[in-house]
Amino acid sequence: MKKHFIIASCLFLVLVIAGCSLFGKKPEKTAPELAAEGGKYYADENYQKAIEVYKRLKDWYPYSPYAKEAEIRIADAHFNLEEYDDALFAYEQYEQLHPSDPKIPYIIYQIGRSHYDRIEGIDRTQVPARKAMEAFQRLRSRFPESEYAEKAAPLIEEARNNLAGHEFYVGRFYFKAGHYKAAVKRFETVLNKYSDDTDYHEDAQYYLAEARKHLAQQDAPLETPEPPGSPDTSVTLDRDTGM
Repeated sequence: MKKHFIIASCLFLVLVIAGCSLFGKKPEKTAPELAAEGGKYYADENYQKAIEVYKRLKDWYPYSPYAKEAEIRIADAHFNLEEYDDALFAYEQYEQLHPSDPKIPYIIYQIGRSHYDRIEGIDRTQVPARKAMEAFQRLRSRFPESEYAEKAAPLIEEARNNLAGHEFYVGRFYFKAGHYKAAVKRFETVLNKYSDDTDYHEDAQYYLAEARKHLAQQDAPLETPEPPGSPDTSVTLDRDTGM
């Protein structure tokens, strides 16, 4: 009996301590507090920590006005960490969820930048360049007066230049390998699709002319040489005419 009393007393004490701990627990942070905390981490360029705090804000307060800002900051933090796939997902999700939001021009610009910043040399895949151009052109088409449309203009030209360079690079590869028809198509693409505002226009003109010369030589009929010891036709004619 005494043993049971001791056990019951211990359980009671445990419950009392747990209850005191529960009631004395510090309340969860408010949305403004989390926004301020995330903003501090972001300003200090501690982007990973900022992402954690902003995600907590979104989970705890999904309908708070601070949640939308947290979505953008999460995307921006991933972008600054060069985690472009995660940044793209976050930006594109924001555009889908808030298509009429005033910050959509910025979001589309950042989608383009997330592709643009992955562009490599002309000898590498040009998927990032093409996708960057698509995003920037969509931005300029939808929001031509936006400051971000203006910022996108030189990036479009640089992406186009990279695409032209890739076509020229492949064309020259075919030219050196003797595949002149394939080379001609690539050089014509540089000149026709990317006009004369790229760094490769003049060189493409030169190689196109050379490739066409080689094709003309290949298509020309071969001259059959006279076999050794063949009769002199002119002499035969002289004999026949008696001249």
